[in-house]
Amino acid sequence: MSFAALGLSDSILKAVTDKGYHTPSPIQAQAIPAVLQGTDLMAAAQTGTGKTAGFTLPLLELLTQGERAQANQARALIITPTRELAAQIGQSISDYGKYLPLTSTVVFGGVKINPQMMRLRKGVDILVATPGRLLDLYNQRAIKFNQLEVLVLDEADRMLDMGFIHDIRKILAILPKHRQNLLFSATFSDEIRRLAKGIVHNPIEISVSPRNTTAETVKQWICPVDKKKKSALLTQLIQEHQWEQVLVFTRTKRGANQLTRHLEEKGIHAAAIHGNKSQGARTKALAEFKQGAIRILVATDIAARGLDIDQLPQVVNFDLPNVPEDYVHRIGRTGRAGATGQAVSLVSADEFQQLSDIERLIKKRLPREIIDGFDPLHVLPESRLNTKPYKPKKPKKPKVGHRDGQRSGTNKQGNQPRRRNSQSQTRRVKK
Repeated sequence: MSFAALGLSDSILKAVTDKGYHTPSPIQAQAIPAVLQGTDLMAAAQTGTGKTAGFTLPLLELLTQGERAQANQARALIITPTRELAAQIGQSISDYGKYLPLTSTVVFGGVKINPQMMRLRKGVDILVATPGRLLDLYNQRAIKFNQLEVLVLDEADRMLDMGFIHDIRKILAILPKHRQNLLFSATFSDEIRRLAKGIVHNPIEISVSPRNTTAETVKQWICPVDKKKKSALLTQLIQEHQWEQVLVFTRTKRGANQLTRHLEEKGIHAAAIHGNKSQGARTKALAEFKQGAIRILVATDIAARGLDIDQLPQVVNFDLPNVPEDYVHRIGRTGRAGATGQAVSLVSADEFQQLSDIERLIKKRLPREIIDGFDPLHVLPESRLNTKPYKPKKPKKPKVGHRDGQRSGTNKQGNQPRRRNSQSQTRRVKK
């Protein structure tokens, strides 16, 4: 099947050809005709299967018809959980819509709001936004939704994981009831399905891969190693195998900074991206990584969600994630669109439970390889695959003031300030 058979206009087909694409992926082949019919849609597909084009291409086709957006109005709204993913979707819209008379813009937190308000004054056909900044703009009357025709929720599972459920419900309450709704996600948990009931109506449902599976094109293996030797082991793997482009995941922001400093000291050009970095620094680091100026990009899960890097050959889990589903999302950065890739996890003995949860989720044991000179003193126990059905943990409730991955009401140590309970305080009375 070709893109021409999906009902797209010549202008869009030309832009797709310019990008070097000729055959739609399975999710695109099913989603594009469904969206063009005007029906609601729920689509589940692994990261890297072409989900973004699955909704941007038909969305552009639909919006070529009808009246242009009026002042401070948006005809289509795409909500996404992270700044990086919002920017990536915005770029896709620009690439695929370059021969069309449509307008679009991207808004997210971490940058000044006034330039975004200025861009919205004339109205846009497509608005890509993170939830927190979208509500800020709405509250300042910079955006209205009287003309809204289509709502897209992308990475809906991550929306819940990051605690955006309350913001999403606020947004849904201000949108017109009559609209087309599209939900795209890597996986559909029970929580997502409960959310979807209040959004989509008689949807077409598409699933092009089993739940929580990893791409067959990605070679997965683990290196048992003591925690204190992880940095040295990663350095040796990079140098010995001459890895030129590696995305490394750490569990914490502090860990990302420490590892970046270690690699730089060893002469390996690296940069870190995480929530404490400014948006400008994150954008610069990602651009330099794509261009090859930076060899190693060290990231936390939230910062890396939605990164789209063509032909990324290596992903390294410096720390295993606490949430097993995040392992699937992490290694989904490589082996995209049929390309091959490699995912290596450096696992210490105290991460055995996380390893067991991951293997239970993906329903297979990961092969192990101990590197010479790094035999662990603390032995990683042998895995025994648990065949009981995996039940994902419910996402934590968001803290007050949550906006685009940032939380307010914390002290310098990142903890919630202690509050004195007056009812629990007693006074001693002298007899």
